[in-house]
Amino acid sequence: MITVLNHPLITHKLTQMRRVETGTKSFRQNLDEVAGLMAYEITRDLKLDPVTINTPVMEYETAELTREIVLVPILRAGLGMVDGILSLIPTAKVGHVGVYRDEETLQPHEYFAKFPENLDEAEVLVLDPMLATGGSADAAIEIVKKHGAKSIKLVCLVGAPEGVELIKKQHPDVDIFLAALDEKLDEKGYIVPGLGDAGDRIFGTK
Repeated sequence: MITVLNHPLITHKLTQMRRVETGTKSFRQNLDEVAGLMAYEITRDLKLDPVTINTPVMEYETAELTREIVLVPILRAGLGMVDGILSLIPTAKVGHVGVYRDEETLQPHEYFAKFPENLDEAEVLVLDPMLATGGSADAAIEIVKKHGAKSIKLVCLVGAPEGVELIKKQHPDVDIFLAALDEKLDEKGYIVPGLGDAGDRIFGTK
């Protein structure tokens, strides 16, 4: 399943991020806010278990989350989405996957992976602002699956049709959430119209 979140606030903030003149501070702040807004939709179908509690007035039968939520940003750009989601889900744990893309072949290579325990019992959100060729996301999903993850969502700001199709083909069991589905990839593998290199714009490295 793919869900594109056509919400006015998300669209507005994403527009500010797309502007070439937007600086690092504003880019980072808007990314935080978009990730937080996306978290509402991403978590819509999380499972609740019944629980009985005591309010100040009476005993009450209600429900609460019992499965852990684990955020797995793909280094390094995925780190920019963590704080926005943690602001809504502060009890979430955070793992990390390091995958770099070969500039010539565009193929992904793993260089780091560390996760909390019991991924098989958690709701795992793999985070990356850009879903371009899909190679890095595909590799990251394979890595979390090898560590036991069974319930996985891929959360990205901007996606290209090529990347979406790869993930749908390789991981039909993974739901994809996007703030926007863009037109295509260019000859260098960048999303068009896109918003440039998210990592460089988050961290001010270009």
